[in-house]
Amino acid sequence: MKLITRLLVLALAALCAHASVRAQQPSGARLPAWQVVRHDLAVTIDAAQARSITVRATVAARNVGDAPGRTFTVRLNPEAVVTSAAVDGATATFEKRTDERAKLQMAVVNLPAPVAPGGTVSATVEYRIAAADNTSLAAVSAEGAQFLPVSFWYPTPNTPIAPRGADYAPYKLSVTGLPSELSVISSGKTSGAGAFEQTLNAQPFFLAGRWDAIEGAGEAAGVSAHVNAGASPDERKRAEDLIALASAARSFYAGLLGPATDAPVRLVSVRRGAGFDAGGTLLLDESVFRRAKTDAVTALAVAEAVARLWVGGATPIGGDGASVMREGLPRYLASLFIEKQFGREAAEAERARISLLYAQTARADAPLSQVTPAFENYFPIAANKGSLAWRVVAEHGTTREAFLAALRRELETGRTGAQPLRLASLRAALGERTDEPLRRLLEGLFDQPTDTDLVLGLPHTEGAQQVSNAQNRGSYEVATNVAGTTERGERLNVQVRIPAKGMTKVVYPTAARITHAEIDPAKHYPQVDFSNDTAPWSQSVEDALAEARTQFAQRQLPRTEELTRAVLRRAPLMHDARALLGRALLEQNKLDEAAREFSAVAAATLPSPSALAWASVGLGEIAMRRNQPAEAARHFDAAVRADAEYASTLAARAGRLRAETAATSAPAADEAVRAAAAQLDAAIRSGKKVDLDAVVLGGELRSFERGIIGSQPEVWETRVLRTESLGGGRFAADVEIKIRAAGVDQAGTAVLVFTRTAGGLRLADIRFFEVRPV
Repeated sequence: MKLITRLLVLALAALCAHASVRAQQPSGARLPAWQVVRHDLAVTIDAAQARSITVRATVAARNVGDAPGRTFTVRLNPEAVVTSAAVDGATATFEKRTDERAKLQMAVVNLPAPVAPGGTVSATVEYRIAAADNTSLAAVSAEGAQFLPVSFWYPTPNTPIAPRGADYAPYKLSVTGLPSELSVISSGKTSGAGAFEQTLNAQPFFLAGRWDAIEGAGEAAGVSAHVNAGASPDERKRAEDLIALASAARSFYAGLLGPATDAPVRLVSVRRGAGFDAGGTLLLDESVFRRAKTDAVTALAVAEAVARLWVGGATPIGGDGASVMREGLPRYLASLFIEKQFGREAAEAERARISLLYAQTARADAPLSQVTPAFENYFPIAANKGSLAWRVVAEHGTTREAFLAALRRELETGRTGAQPLRLASLRAALGERTDEPLRRLLEGLFDQPTDTDLVLGLPHTEGAQQVSNAQNRGSYEVATNVAGTTERGERLNVQVRIPAKGMTKVVYPTAARITHAEIDPAKHYPQVDFSNDTAPWSQSVEDALAEARTQFAQRQLPRTEELTRAVLRRAPLMHDARALLGRALLEQNKLDEAAREFSAVAAATLPSPSALAWASVGLGEIAMRRNQPAEAARHFDAAVRADAEYASTLAARAGRLRAETAATSAPAADEAVRAAAAQLDAAIRSGKKVDLDAVVLGGELRSFERGIIGSQPEVWETRVLRTESLGGGRFAADVEIKIRAAGVDQAGTAVLVFTRTAGGLRLADIRFFEVRPV
């Protein structure tokens, strides 16, 4: 799934953390500080002409500082053109400034009278934002619109990278100006066409496009999926499965955390921005609804989005450490739901994946109580390390039941408005002040960078016993297990407690020689170094898998097989390793063995998207070698629909064309798409912007257009090989392209995506472009 996480990190990093006004003042200065209590937003979209939005935004905010406020400053997208401001309904003067560090526009509104600490103000700002290049964060076109919070499309005093953090508050939103075939989606309850009332703490956003809504019923009432208009029966079935999953998560959390909120849950198919969720609405890549089954990434995303209805939604989050509450706590709770819904093995596989993701950034760490989105590795630390930390607290610092009971009490207190959910208050509720070992554990996990490093000595014989020495180089006690494997292949587990900065002896309950041992094999604890956890030393599973991929790329197939089998002995549910093993076996023409591995991935409870796609590609290749092209085409098509990553989808599309040709089952290409491709060829050969603008969707492929205008190819010929409907008025075309530019001949394949507009089909995307000099 094409997650928005990386885009958010890049967007926030590009802004650079701006210093707060408070930080710029002398120590002890008394200052106002604003906290939003409500947004009221009226948006008018002009998609046809100016590709812009006009907004009337009213921001109600409370002065939570310690001095009267005489001005009210909001930050906005730098492209916004502010036309007016008002305070409590009366016209107000304002000054435009630029926040140089944040690269945002500021509107400093003069207040008619000072607002005392604890007082509120209601400021209205009217402005217009034109979309230049469409992105995941901000887009307007004939297909609809998409404005997510990090585009800063609405005025707010605080941003995610500010010391106080972003503002989360209830909001009211209305969106107008759309053609009748487009609908609007946000979070909260609908209050009319394009209108939403969000009573939870959330950030405003909206999307407009073509969807078919599938509503849950019975226990799933209030949960809906919004799939591309014209979705296939298989896509609708997958949507129903995801609705059931979200409904089960909602019921699960209600049992753990208190009564469920009545906020709607929406699962929305999108082409970009996947992974974003707010106020019960989760954006999922459109391929999620086309896959043969629910994958691990999607299951975790759904479970986290529902958990945030309680954590940060019904109960606001505040104070230092807000990030680990907002990101890490829902991820930990999601792992509990996955364990309940799919079994312990599936949950352990997901926790291991989270550990591996954190391991990649463990040496660039920061204290969880201090990390903010301004940190380069914010998401790996706040979400992945945060999830590991909460599990350690819940299962080693106390008990899971005691932890959940304390969390529930804190959430209930926050729902009453007494105080937000804070890291400090939850730690106090767990007994930090009276339990010295717990205090040291919490300080080590949350108040300092990771320093835990577990080291295991070689197993050896002492008397009639097999033993190892285990060392803990960290600042808090560790309670974990050591997994030993005997010379006969028996696997043993020994529970150990290792004091901070101390050692302990591991005694294995066997007289047989221990040939391999590993401490904390499930990687429950965040560590600065996971590579020294085995004895004798062996590569970590993530390093071994990375080497296996390198060996496969270099066609060292026996070595790839050896490495992946070793990984699977230690992590049998690492589906990416199993899929790679299958590919290595296939390339060695070990078809039966390869088929077993691919089939095991396909049958797995929660495979990764990548493993699922490569398993389908592998089964397709096996069917081709066995002269079963129709069967091969079915598997390749499944891999195309999985759309998990560039390489697997590219291989699947090429395989599908081969298989359908061999089976004489290739579908006829859509003639309208052929005509659109011919018009595109002519516009490209002309090299004129006006011609390209007539065939390319506004706001899309701007760099492609500039490249064409700059080079003006002498030859550009597109041959359409296959077309398919993607729903929502979109069509994908597998094509062959021949080019001559600057006297150089090029040829290859591409996937072009056309969308239906009032003026006919236009090029909206280029998914693949494998055109090379010949």
